[in-house]
Amino acid sequence: MKLIRSIFYSVSIFVFIACSNTEIKENVSEVSISNTSIERVEPPNWWIDFKDTSLQLLIKEENIGFSEASISYAGVSIKKANKANSKNYLFLDLNIDKSTKAGKFDIIFTFKDGLKKTHTYELKSREKLAEDYIGFNSTDAIYLITPDRFANADTTNDIGSRITTENETGEVVHFLKENTINRADDYARHGGDIKGITNHLEYIDEMGFTAIWSSPLLTNDMPKGSYHGYAITDLYEIDPRFGTLADYRELADVSRKKGLKLIMDQVANHCGSEHWWMKDLPFRDWVNHQENFENKGDLITSNHRRTSNQDIYASKVDKQGMTDGWFVSTMPDLNQKNPFMAKYIIQNSIWWVETIGLSGIRQDTYPYPDKQFMSNWAGSIMKEYPNFSIVGEEWSYNPLLIGYWQKGANNKDGYESNLKSTMDFAMQQKVVDALNEKETWDTGLVKVYEGLANDFHYASPKDIMIFPDNHDMSRIFTQLKGDVENTKMALSLYLTLPRIPQIYYGTEILMNDFKKPGDHGLIRTDFSGGFKGDKTNAFTSEGLSKEQKDMQSFLKKFLNYRKHSKAIHQGKTVHFSPFKGTYFLFRILEDEIVVNIINKNNVPISINLERYLEIGLQGKTLKNIITEESIIWENEIELKKKGNITFTTKLN
Repeated sequence: MKLIRSIFYSVSIFVFIACSNTEIKENVSEVSISNTSIERVEPPNWWIDFKDTSLQLLIKEENIGFSEASISYAGVSIKKANKANSKNYLFLDLNIDKSTKAGKFDIIFTFKDGLKKTHTYELKSREKLAEDYIGFNSTDAIYLITPDRFANADTTNDIGSRITTENETGEVVHFLKENTINRADDYARHGGDIKGITNHLEYIDEMGFTAIWSSPLLTNDMPKGSYHGYAITDLYEIDPRFGTLADYRELADVSRKKGLKLIMDQVANHCGSEHWWMKDLPFRDWVNHQENFENKGDLITSNHRRTSNQDIYASKVDKQGMTDGWFVSTMPDLNQKNPFMAKYIIQNSIWWVETIGLSGIRQDTYPYPDKQFMSNWAGSIMKEYPNFSIVGEEWSYNPLLIGYWQKGANNKDGYESNLKSTMDFAMQQKVVDALNEKETWDTGLVKVYEGLANDFHYASPKDIMIFPDNHDMSRIFTQLKGDVENTKMALSLYLTLPRIPQIYYGTEILMNDFKKPGDHGLIRTDFSGGFKGDKTNAFTSEGLSKEQKDMQSFLKKFLNYRKHSKAIHQGKTVHFSPFKGTYFLFRILEDEIVVNIINKNNVPISINLERYLEIGLQGKTLKNIITEESIIWENEIELKKKGNITFTTKLN
């Protein structure tokens, strides 16, 4: 494994140096180096010219705690060598002076008996200015992908095996515990990979999406259920079953050329129970309830009472039970109150932003870690990348809680999250209820009308992420009971609200979980055409039903209109209370007005347009963004059938 890791990082370094066209050669220092390595040094490399000149290295090697470390490289100094409770760790606090040049140098570890070990470390030049890391925003439409279920472009990496010469027999060593493919099992690995996404970027781009969020791609060396990616066992390694670090960088580079942003799914709250450090934890408080784990006692899981973060009456035991409990018994809870753990997580996030050239981070289970740490984490990233974007998952239907986590919130406890975007589970549910319920005074479309009124509470509504569904909840087509027109109406609302929309892969072909509603394995069904032997192909529309093709076409047209609509991106929002089973929402910017009409009537109906006079559409020509048919906005409009109609004054 040591040899494999050494080769892996050496190849990765070579690839990225070769790919960089912007390194300033004059800013590279040449010194004599040994090109040697020890078991682990993390982060595996770093960069010059960060605002924060500190760097903390986690050193893992047998008995390394008994050594004295030294570095002889201009601009780099060791401020402190921190010994851990385990003799096999050392944490080095370095300072990288502003004058430091990029280059490699040896870290020398000297033991009392005279033995010396060395590790060659590299400081790189940054590939672009910090301000050029542009995050996602309301101009974007994000395509969420579960990579194992999207497309398998490289079958050679399916089982995650490597040949190592460290094994005396030279045999193939399956160093990942789950090393089989079974597409018949919803909870097994199916073989999708990074190249599967890269190979279909043209499809994603042509559909009208502008950003990609993939669920985690880091190594999950768990014995089962590893496909989802959220039980990470190595925070600096791409899961070999998904590909390599070079594959991930290629995905980012090709995406960028197509104008697609890349968002990384990260997990600061927990790791997988098979994480390498769980066999030798550096400190006695590296994970919460560590003593129970080490003594093979009962594993204490979270009480999941997320409201305790804001509840002014919450007991200490409830607060601690929320933040310190393990998410589930196979996901140890990381103790961010340990300053070395906190620094490790922050540096890991920055390492991935810089290495891949990310446009954003989606942070899993946002309310679960220590919330002051999460403020520091987000603040540290945004300090280095002022135009970057981070969205945090707060699964709450309460707008008060959703708003609490957004940067700029007027929180009575003074808490500042530094988090640009939160997730709007509240409005997601309001749209579903509005379309499923019968129209009465307080049911039906009024749910959207009143739900949107909650925007007064948010620091920045347009920076909140909205979605019809995701990888953890029933497909929108299932939530709307298989009603195609209701699904179109829901999508039209999610795409025209003052929000950042995210769409889960397969929504465009009416993927569903009717057989077992809410079942995660079924929700994350394989995307048709992404795997050898598929009878249908959503990428080409071959074999799709009429309804699937129609939905795919509808979403493609809507997304591609939205891509260029400044009114939707940043315009004023005006809506009118539901009337006769209809709801009118307007987005307005200068001479562009977008009108989204939601009509739940199963029979034709005429609507008097006098109540919408304030919008100023009288006598104007509007175009249907789906059919491209034109109308003149006069005294009334006839809605011939149930469904969505979206008009625009932008005729070209």
